[in-house]
Amino acid sequence: GEEDVEYDEHFRLYLQTKLSNPHYKPEISAQCTIINFIVTRRGLEDQLLATIVSCEEPELERTRNELVQSFNSYKIQLKDLEDQLLERLSNAPEDILSDIPLIEGLEATKRTANEINDAVSRGIQTEIGINQAREVYRTVATEASLLYFVLLQLCFVDHMYQYS
Repeated sequence: GEEDVEYDEHFRLYLQTKLSNPHYKPEISAQCTIINFIVTRRGLEDQLLATIVSCEEPELERTRNELVQSFNSYKIQLKDLEDQLLERLSNAPEDILSDIPLIEGLEATKRTANEINDAVSRGIQTEIGINQAREVYRTVATEASLLYFVLLQLCFVDHMYQYS
């Protein structure tokens, strides 16, 4: 325990458990990456819906993915604008109104924030239309998710139905 042990930088150790919801001490959790592969009916249904829509209407799913990416970029832009605004205000002189670059920067920030909010509003309307079009395939995704979980439960009927 007192000596350092040399190891290869590329060494990885993967551990697996059959426990459905394992609990580890905080010391272990802090030093490991814990991945939970448990799937829920709703989560599987959403994944299957995305897969079905991408097969049946690839343009619709592509538009939805682009919309999600643009929403994320808008959030990042708003956060950057907020940080820049706070930095400018914290470094401003006592008489804020005499600082012309600060006022111009505030106006530019306000314009950009309004443009982003308008784009988000348009994106929300587009998202509503896309989600309505995707709902046509919801029953297929629901049935597929249900089928998966029924097959998963077959092992309780007879051990012969176990699969991996």
